[in-house]
Amino acid sequence: MHFRRHMELEHGLKQIDIAPLIDIVFQLLIFFMLTSSFVMQPGIKVNLPKAVTSEAVKYENTEIIISSENIVYLNGKVVNSAELKTLLKQVAKAKQGIMIKADRRASLGRIVEIWDLCRDLGVAQVNIATNQE
Repeated sequence: MHFRRHMELEHGLKQIDIAPLIDIVFQLLIFFMLTSSFVMQPGIKVNLPKAVTSEAVKYENTEIIISSENIVYLNGKVVNSAELKTLLKQVAKAKQGIMIKADRRASLGRIVEIWDLCRDLGVAQVNIATNQE
């Protein structure tokens, strides 16, 4: 006695059941979504001001970052005024340039204070980073 289903299997499958395959794909998708972690870039968040007439700087600079809370970072480390002055003297002796990256909400007085300190210590070139519009 041959059933109808056995007749179809013996002569070839007319249709593949893909429901288990879809189940496995969804389980893998859920597994990777739950176990993956996104790489967060450590750093200092600075919103640079925009400028129309900005130019690209082509050489390496020592970087001073001023956050929106007026915290000063030199090459990624928090520094106070005395440490900044000491490190800027070394930069001036090496005749390197300074790149000031100040947040748009940083105090203008703090930016000018650091700019003036750089010029007073004889830093060859002081640049301010901006975003181009």
